[in-house]
Amino acid sequence: MGKERMTAFTDGVIAVIITIMVLELKAPESADWSALSKLLPTFLSYVLSFVYIAIYWNNHHHLLAACERVSGAVLWANMHLLFWLSLIPFTTAWLAENHFEPAPTLLYGVSLMAPALAYLILARTLVGLHGRESAIATALGGGVKEWASLALYAAGTAFALWRPTVALAAYVVVALLWLIPDRRIERTMAR
Repeated sequence: MGKERMTAFTDGVIAVIITIMVLELKAPESADWSALSKLLPTFLSYVLSFVYIAIYWNNHHHLLAACERVSGAVLWANMHLLFWLSLIPFTTAWLAENHFEPAPTLLYGVSLMAPALAYLILARTLVGLHGRESAIATALGGGVKEWASLALYAAGTAFALWRPTVALAAYVVVALLWLIPDRRIERTMAR
């Protein structure tokens, strides 16, 4: 079956996720700068989560550009990814509302690690559908970047209860690793 419908659905869900997150941003109650500074944790949480959602959308686009078709298993793997992404607005709001306290920082890390695992499952399901000699399999390779990201998420969640700032730093590092779209796929597709 074609991939266009799955791509369009994913685009719509991601647009809704971003909309939900932006609706959580509330204007300060007063007109002075100190009121705005109190919203800094909320704004920083939003920025990081927006970057994550944008990274997933961008890399999902590249991933699907490298595949020729989808199957029922791919559709379910994609829904699995979208489920975990849909929880990010909730954990972002809790993290922001509680100013990076340990428990919200831990749950936020879990809500970032879960879509990373789901994305890995989606990618491997696509490789299984297209074969080990396919362009998508060649582009993805061994998944070093994916496994490094999971290790950083695990380290971040491990530190979250004792050193939330270290956990947040790990989450930012993962975002920086993925900020540039997956060049492995771009190089493979250019050949």
